[in-house]
Amino acid sequence: MSDAFEDIVEDFEFLDDWEDRYRHVIDLGKAMAPLEDALKVEMNKVHGCASQVWLYPEISGGVFAFRGDSDAMIVRGLIAVLAALYNGVPVADAARINASAELERLGLHEHLSSQRSNGLKSMVERLRMLAEAAA
Repeated sequence: MSDAFEDIVEDFEFLDDWEDRYRHVIDLGKAMAPLEDALKVEMNKVHGCASQVWLYPEISGGVFAFRGDSDAMIVRGLIAVLAALYNGVPVADAARINASAELERLGLHEHLSSQRSNGLKSMVERLRMLAEAAA
């Protein structure tokens, strides 16, 4: 996995309290550059999320990357976590990332509402499809 994602795993191990972890995810989202309005179009929209979510692929030189945005702060944070997991990975490897297993290391599923969990699954599925299409 990417060093950026491993850093998040280490941060989560250091943060004992779920409230602190939740705040950390939100801070990751706040630190992420916003997606330009021109890219917030239907083609980039992720369906199955309670909030508005857009994921824009940026695949170059066989390397997978994406940018994203949401109107919900926690979801922006989840996008930042997924970016740490996926961005900079070879396209062929990106399609094979077991995001569920990796995210399990953060314990997110235990603390997200079922609606947020379903949205996260929709984002992961969208990223897998984008990676497969690029491979």
